[in-house]
Amino acid sequence: MTAGFAVIGDVQFLPGYSVLLTDDPAAERLDPAFRRVNLEVLGNTDGFLHAHVWPRFEWEPADLVGRPVWLRPCDSWTDEWFALGPQHDVLRQAIGGELDRLSR
Repeated sequence: MTAGFAVIGDVQFLPGYSVLLTDDPAAERLDPAFRRVNLEVLGNTDGFLHAHVWPRFEWEPADLVGRPVWLRPCDSWTDEWFALGPQHDVLRQAIGGELDRLSR
C-alpha cells in the first residue's frame, strides 16, 4: 500500500477484522490544528488516520448483527478464545496476499 499499511486486529470474534493506518500521521495535513480523521465514527482515541474494517457474517446473532461492533459484549474483547494467535496465520496471509495483489 502506498499511503499506509494494514494490520490484522488483535481480536477475531469477527474473522478478518483489520485496521488500515497511514504511514505518516502528519501526511496530507493542511492545517496544523487538524488532529485526525476516523473513517469510523466511534473510537476517536488515536491521533492518526485509521479505519477499522469489520467483516460481518450471516452467522452473527440477530440481536448483534445490526448493532455497531463496539456494542458487543465485553467478553468479545477479552476472551482468550478470540485473541489473535497462530490459528489466524492463514487468514493473515490471505488478507496480506490480497492487499499485495490489489496494490500492483
